[in-house]
Amino acid sequence: MESIKDKVAIVGMGCTKFGENWGKSYDDMIIEAVYEAYEDAGMEPKDIQAYWIGSYWSGLPAPSMPLSTILKVGYKPVTHIENMCATASDALRNAAYAVASGACDIALAIGAEKLKDSGFSGLPTDEIAMGITSTAPNTFRSRNFTAPSHFAMMATSYFNKYGLSPEEGKRMLAKIMVKNHHNGSFSPKAHFQREITIEQVLNAPIIAWPLGLFDCCGVSDGAAAAILVRGDKARSFRKDPIFVKALQIAVGWQEGYMNPQHDWTMVKETYQAGLAAYAEAGIKNPRNEISMAEVHDCFSITEAVIYEDLQFTRRGGAREEVDAGTFELTGELPVNMDGGLKCFGHPIGATGLRMMYEIYKQIQGKAGPRQVKHPKLGLTHNLGGTPGGATVSVSIVGP
Repeated sequence: MESIKDKVAIVGMGCTKFGENWGKSYDDMIIEAVYEAYEDAGMEPKDIQAYWIGSYWSGLPAPSMPLSTILKVGYKPVTHIENMCATASDALRNAAYAVASGACDIALAIGAEKLKDSGFSGLPTDEIAMGITSTAPNTFRSRNFTAPSHFAMMATSYFNKYGLSPEEGKRMLAKIMVKNHHNGSFSPKAHFQREITIEQVLNAPIIAWPLGLFDCCGVSDGAAAAILVRGDKARSFRKDPIFVKALQIAVGWQEGYMNPQHDWTMVKETYQAGLAAYAEAGIKNPRNEISMAEVHDCFSITEAVIYEDLQFTRRGGAREEVDAGTFELTGELPVNMDGGLKCFGHPIGATGLRMMYEIYKQIQGKAGPRQVKHPKLGLTHNLGGTPGGATVSVSIVGP
């Protein structure tokens, strides 16, 4: 299979502030993100040849038509992408494949979601989160319990397998959340921009034991956009384009919910997507070659397990790496430099491109007080679904 490595580059990106954007509509956020991308790339709307819009919950059943109206694209192709929490990353992937194939030379990928006005908040069940209404036919795969409960099972399984007492396990998770809030305090576009303490995390109200309030990401609104061009033409648009090295997605078959032997201490789809992305990018040692990552910290335990699934550390090694500060801003391999989902919240259709926006700025040396020293290859990771069955995106970019 032929690699996409260096065949496509990102030459412009935009991102709104994430949060409770009551004063902005879905349309407003898309326009804001897209026009920042136009300005960043030095382009005009007429330069874009094709569009991909990622949206999971917002808009009409076919958001391609509203996008055409919002951006006044004329009679150019617009495609709607929906792939759970990997939606924005898949929009980027499809746009990149179109450019690499020669179907177009300049493409725009967008991820947007307006959740705060939708009633999507609190602890929606899987049926609600997956868009299954109360009148939909019930199936044996329909499960009536919440996302926090799924990941709480991952946490208790992890503690048990690797011999962590509840106190030791919760403290490890608290340190991850304190790290992300520290990073988020430097991110002007984050929903939450204040530091927290380990004691606040440990003493917070329980959502699904052992996960407390600060172990869970919030619900927010947001949009992000990226302009992609052919790799061999990238430097004619700007001096510092970011080149795509790998775009991979792995989708599981939800066997974890039915298999009593399923190990809740890993997500097979993350591991497999990572393997495929590393092979496409030519990476032999992820721990040494990846210089930073934005990963899907929907819950604190998710980030801990991602460290291991992406081979940033050995199985069961997350605690010692967290204690050593490996994944902090000044550590060996910074993770969630902008604060992650924990500080940005998770507007489902937008998160993947928000992650790429951070990597893009980091590689260009434009991340301000959260800037990573000597950034090279950056990785983004999205996890849609739960530990028993997921759709996972892993993307790698670099200079």
